[in-house]
Amino acid sequence: MTRNWFITGGTPGGFGMAFADAALELGDRVVLTARRPAELQEWARGYGDRVLVVPLDVTDTKQVHEAVKTAETHFGGIDVLVNNAGRGWYGSIEGMDDAGVRAMFELNFFAVLSVVRAALPGMRARGSGWIVNMSSVAGLRGTTGFGYYSATKFAIEGVTEVLREEVAPFGLQVMAVEPGAFRTRAYAGFADEPVREALTEYRPMLEAVRDAMVTQDGAQPGDPARGARAVIAAMAENPPPRRLVLGSDGFDVTVATLEEALAEIRDHEALSRGAVFPAP
Repeated sequence: MTRNWFITGGTPGGFGMAFADAALELGDRVVLTARRPAELQEWARGYGDRVLVVPLDVTDTKQVHEAVKTAETHFGGIDVLVNNAGRGWYGSIEGMDDAGVRAMFELNFFAVLSVVRAALPGMRARGSGWIVNMSSVAGLRGTTGFGYYSATKFAIEGVTEVLREEVAPFGLQVMAVEPGAFRTRAYAGFADEPVREALTEYRPMLEAVRDAMVTQDGAQPGDPARGARAVIAAMAENPPPRRLVLGSDGFDVTVATLEEALAEIRDHEALSRGAVFPAP
């Protein structure tokens, strides 16, 4: 069966385009959205009428609804929604300015909710489909210097967990995807961005974080094309996983984080169980 995909965040070289390529390899059709759609036109021409590029700033709720309606009208509905648009900024918890914090949540969290809410009525009516929310390993283990970015991804994890249960009765399935370091353009802008931090006490830490990102750019071990195919393979499993960590680095960090958390919880079992009223 040919499926119709709606993918946000169609930056060349990123996960959005990797998902689009993988879906098209299967013979599916794709609506790929981007804030700069002109960057995708040459790529899209190679796929003819199986691809529709739609301009979209996911933080604009009106544009979101228009884009979803366009997709539904053009291809007859959405079978797979991939919430991929997002970006990470670094800064300290104490020192990042309020506007930066709110902008990050608008893009990485509230925009995801807007797209999900816009697409769900049509998907529920079809009685089947997939929602794939791109999270991050940072949504399972907070990353120093990226505290608010981590917070947005932790929020995505929580919403995805509940959404999965709420839409299951309608024939819909939901997965969170947590990539580690992948060779996208996510780090490309850091070399040209000076450290913006109101508190000098945190500048050495943030400069080290920025330098590490600049050094890693273009050398990340993760392959977006392989990552997208892994997600599609996971979607075909019976049952499919609720979440999928991508990349060896991400896998190792996630397993260590969860094992440490479980061990710590068990170490303090007596305190946890002691916080209840005594048995009568």
